[in-house]
Amino acid sequence: MRLLEYEAKNLLNHSGVVVPRGSIIRADASTTMPAKFPIVVKSQVPVGGRGKAGGVVIVESIEELQAATDTLFKLDIKGYTPRTLLLEPKLAIKKEYYLSLLIDRETASIQLMAHGEGGVEVESQTEFSSWQLEVGDNDFSDIAQQLADLYGFPDDAPVLKTIVEKLYSCFVVNDAVLLEINPLVKTADDDYVCADAKMELDDAATFRHKDWDFEDKPAEANFVTLDSKGDVATIANGAGLAMETVDAVAAHDMKPANFLDVGGGANKESVLRAFTRIMEYKNVKAIVIN
Repeated sequence: MRLLEYEAKNLLNHSGVVVPRGSIIRADASTTMPAKFPIVVKSQVPVGGRGKAGGVVIVESIEELQAATDTLFKLDIKGYTPRTLLLEPKLAIKKEYYLSLLIDRETASIQLMAHGEGGVEVESQTEFSSWQLEVGDNDFSDIAQQLADLYGFPDDAPVLKTIVEKLYSCFVVNDAVLLEINPLVKTADDDYVCADAKMELDDAATFRHKDWDFEDKPAEANFVTLDSKGDVATIANGAGLAMETVDAVAAHDMKPANFLDVGGGANKESVLRAFTRIMEYKNVKAIVIN
């Protein structure tokens, strides 16, 4: 399950991680306008690259906000248009960093990754620092000092230790497979704020979280997006058959949008839900059912 930014930040806030105090606007509902400007308006779509695509806008007034929301609700970003926008105060940024947690399946551990440069150009960076964490209790003192040195503020190790501890707790408690903070901002007041967040949760852990209620619902079947701009969708029952179906589509020079194993217990309702998810792909011209 890929969370939207505001959903990820709600979980971070619940874990004590500092995030900007924001509010959301939905396309089908009225909202209270912010009292102070400037603010940042962010399109809530489950893909990266929003800034370069025009999905993040700084506005200085209510008039600019109205124009920005009208534009962003119609803006397609990598095949997605938002149903929600996030409004946050503009931060006074001194420096931007990168910090993430993810599952390392080869070592069956959690990996912490960091870089001294964050923001929209992070994908062009190399030489990321990484640490392998044990599942369970960890002493983050040494890691925090190394992070502080990497970020160029050696005296910030105690603060960064608290941040990493809370991020790790949020990651584990919510059965996440990815938690990416980009950027982690050091403000002009020397505070650290998680200015943006990307989070993916494990669908298989849904039974442990009866309160999960996100815009991206956990799949009842093995549903994986391969290419949101793909032109052929697939439905099969059985993982092997589903993989062969995807391969057959690709072998005929078409772009498979998804992998979907509805399982041997598929019924009318589960297949209908599968069709509903497939209809979210705007470029799909055909559906192969095997």
